[in-house]
Amino acid sequence: MKNQQSLTRKQFDLLNALASEKKSLSQRRLEEVTGYSLGTVNKTIKELTEKKLVENSRITEAGLEALEPYRVKRAIFIAAGFGSRLIPVTLNTPKPLVRVNGKRIIDGLIDACLEAGIEEIYIVRGYLAEQFDQLLYKYPMVKFLDNPYYNEANNISSAYIARDLLAGAYVFEADLLISNPRIIKKYHYMSNYLGIPVERTDDWCFTVENGVISELKIGGTNCFQEVGISYWDEEAGKKLARHLAEAYQSPGGKERYWDQVPLTIYPGEYRVEVRPCEATDIVEIDTFKELKAIDKSYDV
Repeated sequence: MKNQQSLTRKQFDLLNALASEKKSLSQRRLEEVTGYSLGTVNKTIKELTEKKLVENSRITEAGLEALEPYRVKRAIFIAAGFGSRLIPVTLNTPKPLVRVNGKRIIDGLIDACLEAGIEEIYIVRGYLAEQFDQLLYKYPMVKFLDNPYYNEANNISSAYIARDLLAGAYVFEADLLISNPRIIKKYHYMSNYLGIPVERTDDWCFTVENGVISELKIGGTNCFQEVGISYWDEEAGKKLARHLAEAYQSPGGKERYWDQVPLTIYPGEYRVEVRPCEATDIVEIDTFKELKAIDKSYDV
């Protein structure tokens, strides 16, 4: 949670909805968008109107100012890995730069960030690092962090390299194919992970209690399948910088995945919500077979 919290969660959610839509919304529409009851929407809009943060069901300049402490500061892309399961395509191209239907995988994620007003963007690169320079023609704001350990450690090494930038930041796996850019938000109330609600999965997933992640595990039922997009608020990001260093430098630490640090190694130290999304919003292309199914040009 942020220090000196000035908005309640309900106030934040309604202001955020009004800011996202960029127009006046009826209370019925706010009920649909936020999931709150009509009575709660009515009461909260009244509070926001009294604070002059809302006027005639529109967010005011003061309302936008009240959201500023919750604005995402930057985006960090974990993009150093080899992408071995996508061979032969990744023999000469890093997986995030592979084109799917004519567009590089990472471009969709960067475009979604820019659309949300997130312009401070870092890419942690390793394998075929120099190829990422091509992004600068389209995205001159991008900065690179080089990971010299990518070949001898798991992705915890990339998070370790970027650890001092995590406060107020999105962290992306850079090989996700996004089809709904609206899942990338300008404002967040607290730390969270995107997750897809599933009845069963053999993949990494979250056990969730009252909207908060209680366990990260491989395989489960009635859980949330992990999507490699998370947000870390100021307090959690600063703590995570310290814990990543401790975990990385500990025996066996280089074999860890970075998200095991807050969710498995130091679970009592973090309160991380799950942010539900649809399976159609974003896809991780794991294998060459899956790539061929999505882009027929590879099926030769």
